[in-house]
Amino acid sequence: MSSKTANLPTRSAAWRISLWGTLAFAAGAMLVFIALHQFMANDIQRRSDAWLSGEVQVLNDVAERTPKDRLYNRVVGEVAELASREVPDRSRSDAPENDAVFFLQTSREGLPLLWVGAGNVAPVLQAIHSSRAKPGVATDIHVAGFKFPFRVVSTSVNDGSRIYLGLSERDQHHVLRNLRLRFTLWWLAIVGFGALIIFLTTRKMLGHVRDITEAASKIGDSDLSRRVPTTGRRDEVGNLARTLNHMLDRIETSMHQLHTITDSLAHDMRSPLTAIRGKLEMSLSSGLHIEQADPIVSAIEELDRLCDFLDSSLDVAEAKANALRLSRTQVDLDEMLRAMIDLYEPSMTESGIRIRLRSSGPLFVSADAALLHRTVSNLLDNELKHLPASSTVQITLQQQGQEASLRVEDDGPGFSEEIRNRLFEQGVKSASSRGHGLGLAFVHAVVKAHAGSVEATNLVQGGARLSVLLPLAEQKVAHAPGPLLTSVSES
Repeated sequence: MSSKTANLPTRSAAWRISLWGTLAFAAGAMLVFIALHQFMANDIQRRSDAWLSGEVQVLNDVAERTPKDRLYNRVVGEVAELASREVPDRSRSDAPENDAVFFLQTSREGLPLLWVGAGNVAPVLQAIHSSRAKPGVATDIHVAGFKFPFRVVSTSVNDGSRIYLGLSERDQHHVLRNLRLRFTLWWLAIVGFGALIIFLTTRKMLGHVRDITEAASKIGDSDLSRRVPTTGRRDEVGNLARTLNHMLDRIETSMHQLHTITDSLAHDMRSPLTAIRGKLEMSLSSGLHIEQADPIVSAIEELDRLCDFLDSSLDVAEAKANALRLSRTQVDLDEMLRAMIDLYEPSMTESGIRIRLRSSGPLFVSADAALLHRTVSNLLDNELKHLPASSTVQITLQQQGQEASLRVEDDGPGFSEEIRNRLFEQGVKSASSRGHGLGLAFVHAVVKAHAGSVEATNLVQGGARLSVLLPLAEQKVAHAPGPLLTSVSES
């Protein structure tokens, strides 16, 4: 994954927290608005029903007191007055107002006696009979030809007839529609404002976490003296920074103690060995016969092996504890390999081993040059010790993604089965090996300390392969991998 992709705003914790917080806030605000809308709709319905019930009683009184020949005109006037009633937040409509109210008086048998309203009485009468409305109870009816339903209340007259007063719910629907539109606009504004507040607040809170992460990422094995930034606040972020710094204090103290122990151990053991070696070399220069000098030469070689074993053991021990002291510089693997091959070429030639290098050109890694030099030296020593004469060692160096790939292949007998899965463990060696089983363990430890990886496999066609991957130096990563053209050394 590229750094550009990793830094996308949508992948940040502030973005995700803001998103989920905004969704929760939006859902909560929506529920509040829905509840408020429902409350207002019920209140409007209740007020309308109360108004209808009062008006139908008024019309009942009018029907009982007004002579039959003047009743129609009187009812027309009353209906016109009802149609012009003031409705809060009424929206303008092209439809005539007198179609919003109707008056219907039916006989005891349900036949129409007096009708005042828009259109024909038949569909209204059919809708009323279908609804089975009860006297005094407001009921919705849907009349054919009208878009909005009517709210109808009925009452019985003393002569047995029945009066129905209907009020269209058109105005009520318009009021509620305008209310929903305003609620939606307010909801969008509130959610947008809330999302901005949540994002800015979350970003500010996580900003210090990001500072801590960046500071912690720069604290390497060789720079344990750095600390993450802290604040005076006693919240979770402040406690996290203080906890990390306390942990770094303990790690730094432990590393110092380990380095002190290993340095003292190396000094205490190497000093007498060096003194013994010096005395043995003095004995060699005192004119001894060859049969007397051979044991001394052999003892000096054993002392050298013991010193090398001591250095490797201490390095592996520090590496296992992630305490290797790295002095990182820009190392050109191509240049270093060429120098190492020139150094090993005489020994390989003497043993009848050919060595070849295929390299795509300069590849830079940020590494401890001395440790990396010893790592490659161990790999070549391993080939030199275990390969029979007439074998070939093929070293390949190339860029693989964001890493430098170093492969050491040979056409020898390969790794023995009993140790093939434990090659990088300390002290593991084949029965025929004369080493201490530290070479590949050291390679693994150093590569791991440089955030790399190493694998060992037997080739299908015969032989063994050791593959090392090391991260490229940041300023060199952009270089495109070149073709494998170079073959610099062949013995």
